[in-house]
Amino acid sequence: MLVVGLTGNIASGKTTVAHALAARGVRVIDADVLAREAVQPGSPALARIVERWGRDVLAADGGLERAALRARVFADPAAREALEQIVHPEVKRRRDARLRAADAAGERVVVCDIPLLFEAHLEEDVDLVVLVDAPTAVRLDRLVRERKLPRAEAAAMIAAQMPSELKRTRADYVIDNDGSRDALAARVDEVWRAITARAGMPSA
Repeated sequence: MLVVGLTGNIASGKTTVAHALAARGVRVIDADVLAREAVQPGSPALARIVERWGRDVLAADGGLERAALRARVFADPAAREALEQIVHPEVKRRRDARLRAADAAGERVVVCDIPLLFEAHLEEDVDLVVLVDAPTAVRLDRLVRERKLPRAEAAAMIAAQMPSELKRTRADYVIDNDGSRDALAARVDEVWRAITARAGMPSA
């Protein structure tokens, strides 16, 4: 089974690419979904988060108020690292279980959608890396125009991530998403053909 790590900085279009691959019938394991599962009410991870940051990070229903927690840790590298040490092992445990299930089901290719793949040093957990990328100015405009974020906040979110230039040199395939939807679809097709060839399966 070929395990593909799909990654990309904020507003790169990674989610769009993940949906395009899923539409082909590819199993996509989404790290964001796993992270939400890891901090469900009653989970050990949520208990540790509350112990570390207090009950102010809980919503009225007892679940995690992600925006409140993000505000606490965003500008504090030590706090971000502490949060990652709580959540990442739980996410990895869930991802590994899903990969075992996919392998048992005879899947030939599985895509792991991992936004912080390089930051979390997970390259060794996948067989190859696909990076979705777009110029900083394009991503900034998307955050402001599509997500309605203040420009300063959007710029800070971009600056907090590992620069795309570093990720490009470490990826096996790069999908540039700075043009039309048709151009993006064509690039996804190209990369998918290369992946399926490596997996020894038809690309259709």
